[in-house]
Amino acid sequence: MATPSSDNRRRLGAFAFLFAAWVVFSGHLDVAHLAYGVICSALVAAASYDLLLPPTPTPTKPTVVLRHASYVPWLLWQVLRANLHVIYLIVRPSAIRSQVVSFRTTLRSDLARVAFAHSITLTPGTLTIRIRGDQFVVHALSDKVADDLRSGDMERRVARLYGEAPPAGGRQE
Repeated sequence: MATPSSDNRRRLGAFAFLFAAWVVFSGHLDVAHLAYGVICSALVAAASYDLLLPPTPTPTKPTVVLRHASYVPWLLWQVLRANLHVIYLIVRPSAIRSQVVSFRTTLRSDLARVAFAHSITLTPGTLTIRIRGDQFVVHALSDKVADDLRSGDMERRVARLYGEAPPAGGRQE
């Protein structure tokens, strides 16, 4: 557990970071803008310093680094493939079959579910609409994209990424 003095140091560090960003991005150095920057940075730092500067660094194991090192290139490849598919859909709009796909995930941790949702949304042609418990609702631009979601490949890879048991086979809606 963090001590009050370490909390204050983290608040001050978050404030300094936010205020520096304010000064750089605002481009105004007059008293009014700097005062707004101080007030806004102080409020945000007080409310969210623990998000910006966690109390203790999480130790990173080599296996976690290796899992991420294999997942990120795979995800980038999926994004590239999906971009090419969206280009195909632009050229052949008759292939667009916009649909909403609903399915349950076997991912247990919130972090794994959020990573899965973001991976889906990062892939062109898909958008995670809602996550409620283990229920995902995703918009898919075509039958191919919906079938890729149903295959469960991305979910299995995210499960491995976060050390969870991957689901077996594909899934049903």
